[in-house]
Amino acid sequence: MKTIQAIKEELSAAAGREREELLALYGQDGRAGVRKVVQKILREQEKLEEERRRIEGMKVYERQYADKGLVCGIDEVGRGPLAGPVVAGAVILPVDEEILYLNDSKQLSAKKREELYEVIMEKAVAVGLGCVSPQRIDEMNILQATYEAMRQAIGKLSRTPAVLLNDAVTIPGMDILQVPIVKGDAKSVSIAAASIVAKVTRDRMMVEYDENMPEYGFASNKGYGSAAHIAALKQHGPSPIHRRSFIGNFIDI
Repeated sequence: MKTIQAIKEELSAAAGREREELLALYGQDGRAGVRKVVQKILREQEKLEEERRRIEGMKVYERQYADKGLVCGIDEVGRGPLAGPVVAGAVILPVDEEILYLNDSKQLSAKKREELYEVIMEKAVAVGLGCVSPQRIDEMNILQATYEAMRQAIGKLSRTPAVLLNDAVTIPGMDILQVPIVKGDAKSVSIAAASIVAKVTRDRMMVEYDENMPEYGFASNKGYGSAAHIAALKQHGPSPIHRRSFIGNFIDI
């Protein structure tokens, strides 16, 4: 009789039809330990199928506009921070590619975002990034700076999209068909991918800024107005990457 550990290893190594047959076989085993292993794998399989169904549901816009040509998701991060740039991502995913766990970047852990970033960069048809500095944000306001970052991101794509799926906005000055989707980063795989790429890119930039300006805690707060960040701003004054148009409520500028 096989040990429970041997059965566990056999099930872990099996896939497809073979695994299904083994699960049926060992599901009849009278030992509680074997039943526990079988039940755990069945739960994991059900979670995986739920995730696949969720991702398929997030392809509704991509399928709807696929006949027009390449579909690109657009999103930005960094509209609200007191410091740092606003960054936009533009991502064209392969039509039939399955990338599980894509979601609004704010709903993912930093570790999961980093993992998905690598997958997206490897599998995407094209990725573009746009970045607008704090000084430019102060010159033109955050909304216009966001549009500029998005236009930059689209312009840096190696392929020209036929359709832009945007997270809630319509970008001025674009001749490409645009589809604004409210909460699009939770409804479209392309927008979710753009959200993740933009978020990871900006977070890495803020970590680099922290190395030269550690007093503000940019590595942890990413430029957002945490209590510790505001206290540091009052103590040390603004850094070169603070947005002057955002910090007037906290210090005299």
